[in-house]
Amino acid sequence: MKKIQLAISSCLAGNKVRYDGGHKRSKYCLDVMSDWFEYQPICPEMGIGMPTPRPPIHLVDEDNQIRVKMVDDHKVDYTKELQQFAKSTLSSIRNICGYIVIRNSPSCGMERVKVYHQNGNPSNQSSRGAYIGELMRLRPELPVEEEGRLSDPKLRENFITRVFAYHEWQEMVLQEPTLNNLISFHSRYKYLVMAHSYQAYKTLGRLVANDGSKHIHTIISEYEQLLMQALKKIASSKSHINVLYHIIGYFKKDISSHAKQDLIKVIEQYRDGIVTLIVPITLINHYINQYGSEYICNQAYLNPHPIELGLRNYL
Repeated sequence: MKKIQLAISSCLAGNKVRYDGGHKRSKYCLDVMSDWFEYQPICPEMGIGMPTPRPPIHLVDEDNQIRVKMVDDHKVDYTKELQQFAKSTLSSIRNICGYIVIRNSPSCGMERVKVYHQNGNPSNQSSRGAYIGELMRLRPELPVEEEGRLSDPKLRENFITRVFAYHEWQEMVLQEPTLNNLISFHSRYKYLVMAHSYQAYKTLGRLVANDGSKHIHTIISEYEQLLMQALKKIASSKSHINVLYHIIGYFKKDISSHAKQDLIKVIEQYRDGIVTLIVPITLINHYINQYGSEYICNQAYLNPHPIELGLRNYL
């Protein structure tokens, strides 16, 4: 299997690029996820010509604008350089399917990065890092997550689900942007979308059922933004249960009443928090392999990422 391309903060890849000359090597990214992902390390500070080690920088509130300044000398401002580096990086990361960044970084922090007053005292504000904030503005569809947040099972599963979905979107639709390919993708992903947002499920369905008023490239662009925004929402246990019952409706007439009761039992055990999501999913996959149609067997919801990652074992 060809590995999926991800960008990653260079320090997380073990490179000594931090302001103190050190690194923040991520064991999870490099030792667990590396069987499926190939990383493209990026350090925006090094990218704009800053050395390592180097004087530290932080975010500063200057007349209601968030700037990136040297901690010991606020006359030195790196904001424009970091934002311009984000723009110049776009072409080299065109084919990546996700981005893992270092938390609390004034350049790469995805959220809740401390902001300081001009006198150096902490403010009550927080913001995104200047580089990743600009990149997320330019590519809002791109899955981005902080490495520290990957320790949360729900956030980890959500991010990797988005990465695999975006990879398949690129493979199935963007490489050959036709209406038929879009319909095939939508048919495969409709239940995964439903689990994350029922409203998005309906909206995307209407978008695919084009009445001829929009060009295919417009439809695909709108679909991509809506899809990735929908998948960013954490799927609740209630929505998972709704999808599970929808799926067993495709083969319930073909199985025994005893098997049907077993399925209902484990779904209700999941509702009550007795078992994790992987239990009803595994049982459903067992019966689908025997009785499911090609349509339901092909649903991305059933296997949105490699089972070896164990992501649904904790949901």
